[in-house]
Amino acid sequence: MIMQYQRSSTLFKEAQGVIPGGVNSPVRAFKSVGGTPIFVEYAEGAYLFDVDGNKLIDYISSWGPMILGHAYPPVIDAIMKRAKHGTSFGMPTALETEIASLALDMVPNMDKIRFVNSGTEACMSAVRLARGVTKKEKIIKFAGCYHGHSDAFLIQAGSGAVTFGSPSSPGVTKGTAQDTLLAPYNNLAAVRALFSEYPEEIAAIIIEPVAGNMGCIPPQEGFLQGLRSLCDEFDALFIFDEVMTGFRLAPGGAQELLGIKADIVTFGKVIGGGLPVGAFAANNHIMSHLAPDGPVYQAGTLSGNPLAMAAGLAMLQSINQDADLFDRLAEKTKYLHEGFEKILATKAIPYQINRMGSMISLHFTDQPVVDFASSVKGNNDYFKKYFHGMLQEGIYLPPSAFESYFLNDALSFSDIDKTLEGFKKVVKAL
Repeated sequence: MIMQYQRSSTLFKEAQGVIPGGVNSPVRAFKSVGGTPIFVEYAEGAYLFDVDGNKLIDYISSWGPMILGHAYPPVIDAIMKRAKHGTSFGMPTALETEIASLALDMVPNMDKIRFVNSGTEACMSAVRLARGVTKKEKIIKFAGCYHGHSDAFLIQAGSGAVTFGSPSSPGVTKGTAQDTLLAPYNNLAAVRALFSEYPEEIAAIIIEPVAGNMGCIPPQEGFLQGLRSLCDEFDALFIFDEVMTGFRLAPGGAQELLGIKADIVTFGKVIGGGLPVGAFAANNHIMSHLAPDGPVYQAGTLSGNPLAMAAGLAMLQSINQDADLFDRLAEKTKYLHEGFEKILATKAIPYQINRMGSMISLHFTDQPVVDFASSVKGNNDYFKKYFHGMLQEGIYLPPSAFESYFLNDALSFSDIDKTLEGFKKVVKAL
Protein backbone atom coordinates (compact mmCIF):
# COMPACT_ATOMS: atom_id res chain seq x y z
CA MET A 1 0.00 0.00 0.00
CA ILE A 2 1.35 3.41 -1.01
CA MET A 3 0.58 6.10 1.54
CA GLN A 4 -1.08 9.19 0.11
CA TYR A 5 -0.44 12.74 1.32
CA GLN A 6 -2.81 14.73 -0.87
CA ARG A 7 -4.43 16.71 1.95
CA SER A 8 -1.01 17.52 3.44
CA SER A 9 0.12 18.75 0.01
CA THR A 10 -2.93 21.01 -0.29
CA LEU A 11 -2.47 22.41 3.21
CA PHE A 12 1.22 23.03 2.55
CA LYS A 13 0.42 25.08 -0.54
CA GLU A 14 -2.09 27.11 1.46
CA ALA A 15 0.42 27.64 4.27
CA GLN A 16 3.09 28.86 1.86
CA GLY A 17 0.82 31.77 0.99
CA VAL A 18 0.74 33.12 4.54
CA ILE A 19 3.72 31.59 6.41
CA PRO A 20 7.37 31.89 5.23
CA GLY A 21 8.21 28.58 3.60
CA GLY A 22 4.85 27.27 4.76
CA VAL A 23 6.23 26.30 8.19
CA ASN A 24 6.94 27.92 11.54
CA SER A 25 10.23 26.09 12.05
CA PRO A 26 12.52 25.43 9.06
CA VAL A 27 13.30 21.72 9.44
CA ARG A 28 9.58 20.95 9.11
CA ALA A 29 9.74 22.06 5.46
CA PHE A 30 11.46 18.81 4.28
CA LYS A 31 14.03 21.03 2.57
CA SER A 32 16.88 18.52 2.89
CA VAL A 33 14.85 15.43 2.00
CA GLY A 34 12.42 16.81 -0.56
CA GLY A 35 8.70 16.23 -0.73
CA THR A 36 5.77 17.63 1.19
CA PRO A 37 5.66 18.11 4.97
CA ILE A 38 3.20 15.93 6.85
CA PHE A 39 0.36 17.81 8.52
CA VAL A 40 -0.74 16.19 11.77
CA GLU A 41 -4.37 15.81 12.80
CA TYR A 42 -3.71 14.36 16.25
CA ALA A 43 -1.31 12.12 18.16
CA GLU A 44 -1.69 9.47 20.84
CA GLY A 45 0.92 7.38 22.61
CA ALA A 46 3.65 6.44 20.15
CA TYR A 47 1.64 7.37 17.06
CA LEU A 48 0.94 10.32 14.81
CA PHE A 49 -2.28 10.51 12.78
CA ASP A 50 -2.06 12.85 9.82
CA VAL A 51 -4.71 14.75 7.87
CA ASP A 52 -4.74 12.06 5.15
CA GLY A 53 -5.65 9.34 7.64
CA ASN A 54 -2.19 7.76 7.85
CA LYS A 55 -0.94 6.30 11.13
CA LEU A 56 2.79 6.81 11.72
CA ILE A 57 5.11 5.43 14.41
CA ASP A 58 6.77 8.53 15.84
CA TYR A 59 10.52 8.76 16.42
CA ILE A 60 10.81 12.50 17.06
CA SER A 61 8.45 12.87 20.05
CA SER A 62 7.91 16.54 19.15
CA TRP A 63 11.73 16.82 19.07
CA GLY A 64 12.00 15.50 22.60
CA PRO A 65 9.25 16.69 24.96
CA MET A 66 6.91 13.72 24.60
CA ILE A 67 9.13 11.33 26.54
CA LEU A 68 6.07 9.53 27.97
CA GLY A 69 4.14 9.54 24.70
CA HIS A 70 1.62 11.86 23.08
CA ALA A 71 -1.51 13.01 24.92
CA TYR A 72 -0.17 11.54 28.16
CA PRO A 73 -3.30 11.54 30.38
CA PRO A 74 -1.87 13.13 33.58
CA VAL A 75 -0.46 16.02 31.53
CA ILE A 76 -3.66 16.53 29.53
CA ASP A 77 -5.74 16.40 32.71
CA ALA A 78 -3.49 18.97 34.40
CA ILE A 79 -3.76 21.36 31.45
CA MET A 80 -7.54 21.07 31.23
CA LYS A 81 -8.02 21.53 34.96
CA ARG A 82 -5.74 24.55 35.03
CA ALA A 83 -7.26 26.18 31.91
CA LYS A 84 -10.64 26.44 33.61
CA HIS A 85 -9.11 28.93 36.05
CA GLY A 86 -7.53 31.20 33.44
CA THR A 87 -4.65 30.95 31.01
CA SER A 88 -2.37 33.86 31.94
CA PHE A 89 -2.17 36.39 34.75
CA GLY A 90 1.15 38.21 34.57
CA MET A 91 1.35 37.56 38.31
CA PRO A 92 2.97 34.83 40.44
CA THR A 93 1.24 31.52 41.09
CA ALA A 94 2.04 28.76 43.58
CA LEU A 95 2.51 26.38 40.64
CA GLU A 96 5.76 28.13 39.73
CA THR A 97 7.26 27.44 43.15
CA GLU A 98 6.02 23.86 43.11
CA ILE A 99 7.60 22.93 39.76
CA ALA A 100 10.77 24.89 40.60
CA SER A 101 11.19 22.96 43.84
CA LEU A 102 10.65 19.61 42.12
CA ALA A 103 13.03 20.41 39.26
CA LEU A 104 15.76 21.48 41.67
CA ASP A 105 15.26 18.32 43.72
CA MET A 106 15.79 16.25 40.58
CA VAL A 107 18.75 18.15 39.13
CA PRO A 108 22.10 18.04 40.94
CA ASN A 109 24.21 21.07 41.78
CA MET A 110 21.55 23.78 41.27
CA ASP A 111 19.95 26.09 43.87
CA LYS A 112 17.56 28.31 41.91
CA ILE A 113 15.77 28.19 38.57
CA ARG A 114 14.13 30.84 36.37
CA PHE A 115 11.39 29.82 33.93
CA VAL A 116 11.19 31.34 30.46
CA ASN A 117 9.29 30.47 27.28
CA SER A 118 11.70 28.53 25.07
CA GLY A 119 15.07 26.83 24.91
CA THR A 120 16.37 29.72 22.80
CA GLU A 121 15.38 32.19 25.50
CA ALA A 122 16.93 30.01 28.21
CA CYS A 123 20.29 29.77 26.43
CA MET A 124 20.31 33.46 25.53
CA SER A 125 19.62 34.36 29.16
CA ALA A 126 22.23 31.93 30.47
CA VAL A 127 24.94 33.52 28.34
CA ARG A 128 23.90 37.02 29.40
CA LEU A 129 24.01 35.92 33.02
CA ALA A 130 27.46 34.36 32.56
CA ARG A 131 28.77 37.57 31.04
CA GLY A 132 27.24 39.61 33.84
CA VAL A 133 28.79 37.41 36.54
CA THR A 134 32.27 37.17 35.00
CA LYS A 135 32.35 40.67 33.46
CA LYS A 136 33.80 39.09 30.31
CA GLU A 137 32.31 39.13 26.83
CA LYS A 138 33.43 36.17 24.73
CA ILE A 139 31.87 32.72 24.75
CA ILE A 140 33.00 29.43 23.28
CA LYS A 141 30.51 27.26 21.41
CA PHE A 142 30.99 24.17 19.28
CA ALA A 143 30.46 23.81 15.55
CA GLY A 144 27.21 21.96 14.93
CA CYS A 145 25.74 22.60 18.38
CA TYR A 146 22.48 24.51 18.22
CA HIS A 147 21.46 26.64 21.18
CA GLY A 148 18.51 28.42 19.60
CA HIS A 149 18.34 31.25 17.12
CA SER A 150 19.77 34.04 19.26
CA ASP A 151 22.43 35.97 17.29
CA ALA A 152 25.35 34.79 19.41
CA PHE A 153 24.58 31.14 18.60
CA LEU A 154 24.09 31.27 14.84
CA ILE A 155 27.77 30.72 14.19
CA GLN A 156 28.15 27.25 12.67
CA ALA A 157 24.86 26.15 14.20
CA GLY A 158 23.45 22.67 13.82
CA SER A 159 20.21 21.07 12.62
CA GLY A 160 18.07 23.52 10.65
CA ALA A 161 20.88 25.93 9.93
CA VAL A 162 23.05 23.14 8.53
CA THR A 163 20.13 21.66 6.61
CA PHE A 164 19.66 24.97 4.86
CA GLY A 165 23.35 25.43 4.12
CA SER A 166 23.55 28.68 6.09
CA PRO A 167 25.31 27.93 9.35
CA SER A 168 26.06 31.64 9.81
CA SER A 169 22.77 33.42 9.33
CA PRO A 170 22.45 36.81 7.59
CA GLY A 171 21.36 39.38 10.14
CA VAL A 172 24.01 38.40 12.68
CA THR A 173 26.36 41.37 13.12
CA LYS A 174 30.12 41.11 12.80
CA GLY A 175 30.48 42.41 16.35
CA THR A 176 28.28 39.65 17.71
CA ALA A 177 30.13 37.02 15.71
CA GLN A 178 33.47 38.25 17.03
CA ASP A 179 32.40 37.50 20.59
CA THR A 180 31.54 33.88 19.75
CA LEU A 181 34.59 31.63 19.51
CA LEU A 182 34.16 28.36 17.67
CA ALA A 183 35.71 24.97 18.41
CA PRO A 184 35.13 21.44 17.07
CA TYR A 185 33.05 19.19 19.32
CA ASN A 186 35.11 16.55 21.13
CA ASN A 187 38.34 18.51 20.52
CA LEU A 188 39.78 19.59 23.86
CA ALA A 189 43.05 20.87 22.37
CA ALA A 190 41.17 23.39 20.22
CA VAL A 191 39.39 24.77 23.29
CA ARG A 192 42.64 25.07 25.21
CA ALA A 193 44.11 27.00 22.26
CA LEU A 194 41.22 29.48 22.44
CA PHE A 195 41.77 30.02 26.16
CA SER A 196 45.49 30.53 25.49
CA GLU A 197 44.66 33.17 22.89
CA TYR A 198 42.00 34.92 25.00
CA PRO A 199 42.93 34.06 28.63
CA GLU A 200 41.12 37.04 30.22
CA GLU A 201 38.16 37.45 27.84
CA ILE A 202 36.13 34.22 27.87
CA ALA A 203 33.01 34.35 30.03
CA ALA A 204 31.71 30.85 29.39
CA ILE A 205 31.68 27.66 27.41
CA ILE A 206 28.22 26.59 26.25
CA ILE A 207 27.75 23.03 25.05
CA GLU A 208 25.20 20.33 24.40
CA PRO A 209 26.69 17.69 26.73
CA VAL A 210 25.30 15.11 24.34
CA ALA A 211 24.97 16.79 20.95
CA GLY A 212 21.62 16.33 19.21
CA ASN A 213 21.73 18.84 16.38
CA MET A 214 24.28 17.13 14.13
CA GLY A 215 22.75 13.77 14.84
CA CYS A 216 23.27 12.23 18.25
CA ILE A 217 26.94 12.63 19.18
CA PRO A 218 28.01 11.59 22.67
CA PRO A 219 31.03 13.25 24.32
CA GLN A 220 34.25 11.27 24.11
CA GLU A 221 35.93 10.06 27.27
CA GLY A 222 37.52 12.96 29.17
CA PHE A 223 36.14 15.71 26.92
CA LEU A 224 33.61 17.23 29.31
CA GLN A 225 35.95 16.71 32.26
CA GLY A 226 38.63 18.62 30.36
CA LEU A 227 36.27 21.48 29.63
CA ARG A 228 35.31 21.64 33.30
CA SER A 229 38.99 21.92 34.23
CA LEU A 230 39.63 24.66 31.67
CA CYS A 231 36.70 26.71 32.97
CA ASP A 232 38.05 26.39 36.51
CA GLU A 233 41.56 27.31 35.39
CA PHE A 234 40.50 30.44 33.48
CA ASP A 235 37.60 31.59 35.69
CA ALA A 236 34.97 30.94 33.04
CA LEU A 237 31.52 29.43 33.60
CA PHE A 238 30.50 26.07 32.16
CA ILE A 239 26.99 26.10 30.65
CA PHE A 240 25.22 22.83 29.87
CA ASP A 241 22.51 23.24 27.27
CA GLU A 242 20.21 20.47 28.46
CA VAL A 243 17.20 21.58 26.43
CA MET A 244 17.30 18.12 24.82
CA THR A 245 18.97 16.01 27.50
CA GLY A 246 17.37 17.49 30.62
CA PHE A 247 14.97 15.00 32.27
CA ARG A 248 15.48 12.70 29.24
CA LEU A 249 18.80 10.94 29.82
CA ALA A 250 18.26 10.66 33.58
CA PRO A 251 16.09 12.38 36.21
CA GLY A 252 18.93 14.91 36.63
CA GLY A 253 19.85 14.98 32.94
CA ALA A 254 23.35 14.76 31.54
CA GLN A 255 24.90 16.17 34.71
CA GLU A 256 23.66 13.12 36.59
CA LEU A 257 24.29 10.57 33.85
CA LEU A 258 27.83 11.75 33.04
CA GLY A 259 28.86 12.91 36.49
CA ILE A 260 29.89 16.41 35.42
CA LYS A 261 28.98 19.58 37.30
CA ALA A 262 27.96 22.58 35.23
CA ASP A 263 27.72 26.16 36.52
CA ILE A 264 24.53 27.01 34.60
CA VAL A 265 22.09 24.55 33.05
CA THR A 266 19.38 25.36 30.51
CA PHE A 267 16.21 23.35 30.01
CA GLY A 268 13.30 23.10 27.60
CA LYS A 269 11.19 20.42 25.93
CA VAL A 270 10.51 17.77 28.64
CA ILE A 271 10.30 20.37 31.41
CA GLY A 272 7.21 21.85 29.74
CA GLY A 273 5.33 18.62 29.10
CA GLY A 274 4.80 19.66 25.48
CA LEU A 275 3.92 23.31 26.08
CA PRO A 276 6.33 26.20 25.32
CA VAL A 277 8.69 26.35 28.30
CA GLY A 278 12.37 26.93 28.91
CA ALA A 279 14.36 27.43 32.09
CA PHE A 280 17.86 28.07 33.36
CA ALA A 281 19.32 27.19 36.73
CA ALA A 282 22.50 27.81 38.72
CA ASN A 283 23.78 28.12 42.28
CA ASN A 284 22.74 30.90 44.64
CA HIS A 285 25.80 33.05 43.94
CA ILE A 286 25.29 33.08 40.17
CA MET A 287 21.52 33.54 40.35
CA SER A 288 21.91 36.43 42.80
CA HIS A 289 23.12 38.48 39.82
CA LEU A 290 19.75 38.06 38.06
CA ALA A 291 17.03 40.73 38.25
CA PRO A 292 15.27 41.64 40.47
CA ASP A 293 17.99 40.58 42.95
CA GLY A 294 20.87 41.71 40.75
CA PRO A 295 21.69 43.85 37.70
CA VAL A 296 21.43 41.23 34.92
CA TYR A 297 18.03 41.84 33.38
CA GLN A 298 15.67 39.17 32.07
CA ALA A 299 11.90 39.26 31.90
CA GLY A 300 8.93 37.73 30.08
CA THR A 301 5.19 38.39 30.09
CA LEU A 302 4.34 34.70 29.72
CA SER A 303 7.20 33.29 31.78
CA GLY A 304 5.76 30.85 34.33
CA ASN A 305 2.52 30.60 32.34
CA PRO A 306 0.07 28.56 34.46
CA LEU A 307 -0.83 26.11 31.69
CA ALA A 308 2.83 25.43 30.95
CA MET A 309 3.66 25.10 34.63
CA ALA A 310 0.79 22.65 35.16
CA ALA A 311 1.87 20.53 32.18
CA GLY A 312 5.51 20.59 33.22
CA LEU A 313 4.74 19.72 36.84
CA ALA A 314 2.60 16.73 35.82
CA MET A 315 5.36 15.54 33.49
CA LEU A 316 8.15 15.86 36.06
CA GLN A 317 6.05 14.20 38.77
CA SER A 318 5.41 11.23 36.49
CA ILE A 319 9.08 10.94 35.59
CA ASN A 320 10.20 11.30 39.19
CA GLN A 321 7.86 8.55 40.36
CA ASP A 322 8.95 6.02 37.71
CA ALA A 323 12.23 4.48 38.82
CA ASP A 324 12.53 2.23 35.75
CA LEU A 325 11.67 4.78 33.04
CA PHE A 326 15.17 5.56 31.84
CA ASP A 327 16.24 1.93 31.85
CA ARG A 328 13.21 1.04 29.71
CA LEU A 329 13.94 3.83 27.25
CA ALA A 330 17.60 2.89 27.00
CA GLU A 331 16.72 -0.77 26.44
CA LYS A 332 14.29 0.09 23.64
CA THR A 333 16.87 2.33 22.00
CA LYS A 334 19.50 -0.42 22.25
CA TYR A 335 17.05 -2.88 20.69
CA LEU A 336 16.48 -0.52 17.75
CA HIS A 337 20.24 0.04 17.40
CA GLU A 338 21.02 -3.68 17.33
CA GLY A 339 18.20 -4.30 14.87
CA PHE A 340 19.51 -1.62 12.52
CA GLU A 341 23.01 -3.10 12.66
CA LYS A 342 21.82 -6.64 11.97
CA ILE A 343 19.95 -5.50 8.86
CA LEU A 344 22.69 -3.17 7.60
CA ALA A 345 25.21 -6.01 7.90
CA THR A 346 23.40 -7.75 5.01
CA LYS A 347 24.31 -5.02 2.52
CA ALA A 348 27.48 -3.07 1.77
CA ILE A 349 26.20 0.34 2.89
CA PRO A 350 28.52 2.62 4.85
CA TYR A 351 26.97 3.57 8.17
CA GLN A 352 27.58 4.74 11.71
CA ILE A 353 25.07 4.57 14.56
CA ASN A 354 25.43 6.85 17.58
CA ARG A 355 23.36 6.31 20.70
CA MET A 356 23.01 7.50 24.28
CA GLY A 357 20.00 6.79 26.44
CA SER A 358 16.86 7.36 24.35
CA MET A 359 18.69 9.39 21.70
CA ILE A 360 20.02 7.72 18.53
CA SER A 361 20.98 8.59 14.96
CA LEU A 362 21.98 6.73 11.81
CA HIS A 363 24.66 8.27 9.58
CA PHE A 364 25.46 6.97 6.10
CA THR A 365 29.25 7.23 6.31
CA ASP A 366 32.13 4.84 6.98
CA GLN A 367 33.88 7.30 9.31
CA PRO A 368 33.08 7.71 13.03
CA VAL A 369 30.76 10.68 13.60
CA VAL A 370 32.28 12.64 16.47
CA ASP A 371 31.79 16.28 15.46
CA PHE A 372 30.26 18.63 12.89
CA ALA A 373 32.89 17.99 10.23
CA SER A 374 32.39 14.22 10.34
CA SER A 375 28.59 14.51 10.50
CA VAL A 376 28.39 16.41 7.20
CA LYS A 377 30.27 13.63 5.39
CA GLY A 378 27.18 11.43 5.47
CA ASN A 379 25.62 10.47 2.14
CA ASN A 380 22.48 12.60 1.90
CA ASP A 381 21.20 10.72 -1.16
CA TYR A 382 21.06 7.58 0.96
CA PHE A 383 19.39 9.53 3.74
CA LYS A 384 16.67 10.92 1.45
CA LYS A 385 15.80 7.44 0.17
CA TYR A 386 15.91 6.10 3.70
CA PHE A 387 13.65 8.83 5.08
CA HIS A 388 11.00 8.55 2.36
CA GLY A 389 11.19 4.76 2.32
CA MET A 390 10.54 4.63 6.05
CA LEU A 391 7.72 7.15 5.68
CA GLN A 392 6.04 4.81 3.19
CA GLU A 393 6.38 2.06 5.79
CA GLY A 394 4.53 4.20 8.32
CA ILE A 395 7.60 5.34 10.26
CA TYR A 396 8.16 9.04 10.96
CA LEU A 397 11.83 9.97 11.40
CA PRO A 398 13.52 13.37 11.62
CA PRO A 399 13.44 14.88 8.10
CA SER A 400 17.11 15.85 8.38
CA ALA A 401 20.32 13.86 8.71
CA PHE A 402 21.41 16.33 11.39
CA GLU A 403 18.77 15.53 13.99
CA SER A 404 18.70 12.95 16.76
CA TYR A 405 15.78 10.54 17.05
CA PHE A 406 13.93 10.72 20.38
CA LEU A 407 12.21 7.56 21.60
CA ASN A 408 9.26 7.71 23.95
CA ASP A 409 8.03 5.32 26.61
CA ALA A 410 4.75 4.62 24.79
CA LEU A 411 6.76 3.00 22.01
CA SER A 412 6.47 -0.79 22.34
CA PHE A 413 8.88 -3.50 21.27
CA SER A 414 6.28 -4.56 18.69
CA ASP A 415 6.40 -1.01 17.32
CA ILE A 416 10.17 -1.33 17.07
CA ASP A 417 9.83 -4.73 15.38
CA LYS A 418 7.49 -3.16 12.82
CA THR A 419 10.03 -0.38 12.35
CA LEU A 420 12.77 -2.93 11.72
CA GLU A 421 10.57 -4.82 9.25
CA GLY A 422 10.12 -1.61 7.30
CA PHE A 423 13.79 -0.79 7.61
CA LYS A 424 14.69 -4.17 6.10
CA LYS A 425 12.62 -3.38 3.02
CA VAL A 426 14.11 0.09 2.72
CA VAL A 427 17.71 -1.13 3.04
CA LYS A 428 17.07 -3.78 0.41
CA ALA A 429 15.97 -1.03 -2.00
CA LEU A 430 18.92 1.30 -1.32
